[in-house]
Amino acid sequence: MPELEALKKEAALRAVTLVESGMRVGLGTGSTAKYAIEAIGERLASGDVRNVVGVATSDVSEALAREVGIPVEPLDPRPLDIAIDGADEIDPELNLIKGLGGALLREKLTEVQARRLVIIADHTKVVARLGEKAPVPVEIARFGFLSTIERLREVVPGGRLRQPGAQPYVTDNGNYIYDAQLPAQFGPAELERQLKGTLGVVETGFFLGMAEVAFVAAPEGVRELRR
Repeated sequence: MPELEALKKEAALRAVTLVESGMRVGLGTGSTAKYAIEAIGERLASGDVRNVVGVATSDVSEALAREVGIPVEPLDPRPLDIAIDGADEIDPELNLIKGLGGALLREKLTEVQARRLVIIADHTKVVARLGEKAPVPVEIARFGFLSTIERLREVVPGGRLRQPGAQPYVTDNGNYIYDAQLPAQFGPAELERQLKGTLGVVETGFFLGMAEVAFVAAPEGVRELRR
């Protein structure tokens, strides 16, 4: 296993120790979250925990959860005991950029209902300020998307429609994603308000003030970061 993959798994295993019998667990999406889903499945299979139910943040995560034996329920108004997910950037206050995996809307809808949001990542995701390495994904409606992009460029001039092939990337919700390049200086809360106030925007990849703890794995070990 390449070094970063091993570190992702190490962080995930640390977070999964927080899962207890009877919990409803938000299951994140992405290359790090998949290790957490697999580990929860292993704990259920071994009898280490019982009656754990997952709420998945993407079709891919739901399919993996079912494959490893985690019962999955749809999101409803009941709170989740815990949600475990990765992040694309983590700043010193545990503000996050998420959504490079394309599941930002379902992740936010799910994780806002969690009593505890636990982030798992390798050390390359830690930044001094948001936008240092990653764009902020912005989920936008497909209808009139070119007009929405023009409006977005009045707020954040740089960016591009996510298009990995001949056609734009489509989320599980049937929307497109615009990856906005962040300016050198900005206030995340104010910029999030501006982006969400732009007609055609469904949600942004800013996850501000949501995470309680982050387990960050580096070659020298796993660090526990708290707000």
